[in-house]
Amino acid sequence: MAFGVTDTIVAGRYAEASLAALSVGSAIYMSVYVALMGVLQALLPVWAELHGAKRPEQLGFSLRQSLYLMLVLMVLGMTVLLQPAVLLDWADVPLSLRGEVLKYLSVLALALPPALLFRLYSTLNQSLGKPLLVTWLQIGSLFVKIPLSIWFAFGGFGLAAQGVVGCALATLLVQSLMLIVALWLLRTRALYQPYRLWQRLERPHWLTLAAFARTGVPSGLTILIEVTSFTLMALFVARQGTVASASHQIAANLAAVLYMVPLAIGIATSARTSYWLGAGQAAQARHAVRLGFLLVLSCAVVLACTLVGVRESLAQLYARSPEVIALASSLLLWVAGFHLFDGLQALGIFVLRCYRITITPFAIYGVLLWGLGLLGGYRLAYHGLGPWPAMQNPAAFWFAGMVALALAALIFWLMIWQIIRRESRA
Repeated sequence: MAFGVTDTIVAGRYAEASLAALSVGSAIYMSVYVALMGVLQALLPVWAELHGAKRPEQLGFSLRQSLYLMLVLMVLGMTVLLQPAVLLDWADVPLSLRGEVLKYLSVLALALPPALLFRLYSTLNQSLGKPLLVTWLQIGSLFVKIPLSIWFAFGGFGLAAQGVVGCALATLLVQSLMLIVALWLLRTRALYQPYRLWQRLERPHWLTLAAFARTGVPSGLTILIEVTSFTLMALFVARQGTVASASHQIAANLAAVLYMVPLAIGIATSARTSYWLGAGQAAQARHAVRLGFLLVLSCAVVLACTLVGVRESLAQLYARSPEVIALASSLLLWVAGFHLFDGLQALGIFVLRCYRITITPFAIYGVLLWGLGLLGGYRLAYHGLGPWPAMQNPAAFWFAGMVALALAALIFWLMIWQIIRRESRA
């Protein structure tokens, strides 16, 4: 996410049009990347259970089989990123933005394979309860990404200015470097030796791959619905012009940054809950769920209140245009409310996945996020909804999305409460 913040600030400082192009291009890329990452993230509870059950060789076999899944995901993702014209036409993205958007996505298509492979390494470490190797590696990579994005975007030292495409080139180089270091760690660290990861790759084991599909595909589709809500929101907002698109990009970027907190707690809660379920300790698993809920709720309240207090300063950090700063500041008020429910529903998804419940959240997401959130926001923005006239403002989408996430969080936690109550009785 710090990569995204870096690119948003750099593009905003380079040109208002570049920030608008980044809004469209990054929305498409993140839709693809996060959806595919969701499929891989669904392997976390599977591997955490094997870790809790003390079955290291089976975990290693499962990881090797996941490489076949990885190959399919990379082909699908690169195809979408290299052929986005249909989506741009459907969303009526202005022609003035399309050239830079297409160049931006073509570079990120090359960055997708190393990014997904590194995410697989990250998921493995999270399932083992050893996330620090990933943490330090990603923090170190940020110190490479920031100067490269600035250099490639603005040019200098014999390099022509690349604008937003330069940000994508920096991402490609850094993701490749991170993958190389991750492979070296897998090969040399004693931590990974019990799992015998470097054995010869077995033929596809269809039962294992089918189990991956049952867990991963619904999870990936669920996240796809969530992230495409952001993507389509950005594309629909683009109709309102450069100022609206740039302001929405700032709001969406900060919403995504805030989301990292419940995401991190969700990953930790999922890893510990699945570990205790694999170890046959259901009471400890329930305790992990309760603790995760309290952490997410308290952090969401603090972050939302903080955002309300510093929203104008944050908008000024991202852009120089007074119009963009004013509109972004007003949107961040809606982002604060949006985050309160976003965190709770995100944690709910992770917990339900530990209990292998993936189809129902997918259906709920489709109805609420696409139906109420996106369609409701579109009608409120451009046609009016009930007694409210058309707003012609990105705030319509944030309001509708906030209501949709609130209902999703309520349903998910009612489901979890029923599971915990049933297990307590058992």
